[in-house]
Amino acid sequence: MSPPAPGSGFPSGGPLWDAHAGWWKATYTEGADPEYAGEIIPLVVAELSGSRRILDIGCGEGQLSRALAAAPGPVRELFGIDPSLAQLRNGVERGGGVRFLQAAGEELPFANRSFDGILCCLAIEHADEPERVLEEAARLLAPGGRFLLLVNHPMYQGPDSGFIDDQVLSERYWRVGAYLTEVVNVEEVDAGVKIPFAHRPLSRYLNPLAARDVLLTAMYEPPPLEEFLSGSLDPALEAAIPRLLAMRFELRPAPRRRGRRTVASGG
Repeated sequence: MSPPAPGSGFPSGGPLWDAHAGWWKATYTEGADPEYAGEIIPLVVAELSGSRRILDIGCGEGQLSRALAAAPGPVRELFGIDPSLAQLRNGVERGGGVRFLQAAGEELPFANRSFDGILCCLAIEHADEPERVLEEAARLLAPGGRFLLLVNHPMYQGPDSGFIDDQVLSERYWRVGAYLTEVVNVEEVDAGVKIPFAHRPLSRYLNPLAARDVLLTAMYEPPPLEEFLSGSLDPALEAAIPRLLAMRFELRPAPRRRGRRTVASGG
């Protein structure tokens, strides 16, 4: 599973990440984590660097927002929201031209259609009410704007999914767990650091957005980095199993159907 998000929509999200803000900063930022440095940050910059006003939902201490602010291209306004005050303080200390606000993704303090770029990276899996987060993203997205949503791949990184080395049948394969079963598991991602992860099928992310004319226009399933294949019993197999799923959505209102004109007969 990919690194946890630095924010959370759970009611305990603020205190939880306040307690782990130092751990997050040391373990996952400023190049400390190869997946963020080698895959996530380049993908986010490539997808959103053309936007001029960007919101980062569940930004933590803001490393993705800082990367977008520093990327070549047009001058951008970057806003980062997170429930954790400790994470936001770390972000303010690091600077980088990001405006930070303490808020939950389910209730965002911005006007309708006010962003042409919105990011939610590895955060919605921690939200108690993902539909509300998606509704808010759809509300804030300007026509033609992009919403980039990154999650742990629901098909291959869900509960009970993983590499199997069957000594009895002499075969190795990747088991897929109960994909349609929604469940929240608390995982110990590091010594003494326990984080809740919610597994949901893809329909739970796509359908609330589609209902608001925010449509999927691209998907990315990057292969695992070589660092994650060292020590694997079958690196060729595991190299073909994605850890991340990134989805780009765009607000594209459906064309209105013109009703037929009716002409009265018999004058």
